[in-house]
Amino acid sequence: MSDDALWTSDDMAQAMDASVIGTLPSIVSGLSIDSRTIKVDEAYFAILGDTHDGHAFVEPALASGAALAVVSQEKAGTYPDLARLLVVEDVLDGLRALARAARTRSKAKIIGVTGSVGKTSTKEALRAALSAAGETHASVASFNNHWGVPLSLARCPRSARFAIFEMGMNHPGEITPLTRLVRPHIAIVTTVEPVHLEFFPSVEAIADAKAEIFEGLEPGGAVILNRDNAQFARLAAHATEHGIAHIVSFGEHEEAHARLIDCKLQPDCSIVTARILGTDVTYKLGAPGRHIVMNSLAVLAAVKLAGADLALAALALAGLQPPAGRGERMMLTVEGGTATLIDESYNANPASMRAAIALLGQTPVSGRGRRIAVLGDMLELGEKGTVLHAELAGPVVDNAIDLVFCAGPLMAALWDALPFERRGGYAETAAALEADLLAAVHPGDAIMVKGSLGSRMAPLVKALVRHYPVARPPTERAEQV
Repeated sequence: MSDDALWTSDDMAQAMDASVIGTLPSIVSGLSIDSRTIKVDEAYFAILGDTHDGHAFVEPALASGAALAVVSQEKAGTYPDLARLLVVEDVLDGLRALARAARTRSKAKIIGVTGSVGKTSTKEALRAALSAAGETHASVASFNNHWGVPLSLARCPRSARFAIFEMGMNHPGEITPLTRLVRPHIAIVTTVEPVHLEFFPSVEAIADAKAEIFEGLEPGGAVILNRDNAQFARLAAHATEHGIAHIVSFGEHEEAHARLIDCKLQPDCSIVTARILGTDVTYKLGAPGRHIVMNSLAVLAAVKLAGADLALAALALAGLQPPAGRGERMMLTVEGGTATLIDESYNANPASMRAAIALLGQTPVSGRGRRIAVLGDMLELGEKGTVLHAELAGPVVDNAIDLVFCAGPLMAALWDALPFERRGGYAETAAALEADLLAAVHPGDAIMVKGSLGSRMAPLVKALVRHYPVARPPTERAEQV
């Protein structure tokens, strides 16, 4: 196999028990499920999605230079005779089979990451830290579901020394098949918080679902748990029940194996002193926020357990930057000066919302500038949604947020709970809030936008950037390959 080949078409066919139509190129350089962004010599998987059937885009993918397309037996006869196809009974099952083959051939140290908050940022911190020690593969963006995990695993190069996979869920039983596919040597649970309560009776039930990651742990593997979290004992008990002897904890707790000794939170970074499995280390984190500091302890614990160089990993964390939508900062041009925009629009739950409000609270303003929070509904919280939104009034006051703009029916509860002088504006939708928000921006302000994906807060970020051009480019994003 060529050094730059991810798969050969023969190996793919064998792994997926696929039949061949047409003349296939021998080398496949990558895998894709998106015909719009597919690259030359990549294989296109025609997955049935929530809104589209990938089979409708096979011909455009092949026309764009795809090496081949993986299609179902049911649809195989609908394409031209010259189409380059691997035919399987079910495309998603075929992708899972290829992922299993990738895991079997891999000699990498595998790390699985789950948790209610911080999965993606922790994965990206692991990517940065482990890349200092050798070739590192990791999931793209938040590819953490029933198709994202097998796609990420199937993309793992044979040559990778380390591989990191994020695993998410919003219902019980969803992590089990993912972790059994990945079979991690190290499993991290960042934290357990009241998210997806619409689908769970309690936070304890969420902890039980997160503990499913232990079911795929390789024999002799280790789990890394948040010692400061209220569900630590429950998670540790689950690990013990699964026969896992190596339970490593992180946090401020005096018994934590990866323990925070001191940290200095700054607007654009943090300086951390910690004791990581017996080794004292001081390091700079390029991404700001106390929640990033805490999860960096788990990252460095995993680095040490994986046999990588702790000092090099700690140095690499200085270059860590927030991914898009998760704390990315931009400097906007406003008449008379500039304003800081913090894009936290990717998603939200009570824990991440509090962390983002705290981050805004430590962001400097200039002149007569104000700290402005623009908040959309946190979804999937069930009957506790109204209370959990109203409770955000406390963090708003505690972190000296000057103005709050609220969007959505659930955020009406926060609007009602806010002191009058902190009310910036309310609308039932984010789109309806746009005009008032744009008119409110002054030079020197710091503006943070956050909400669940379904609350559609990202268009507000785009509106701000469109109305107030970026004076300084966005912080360089973590590499996503």
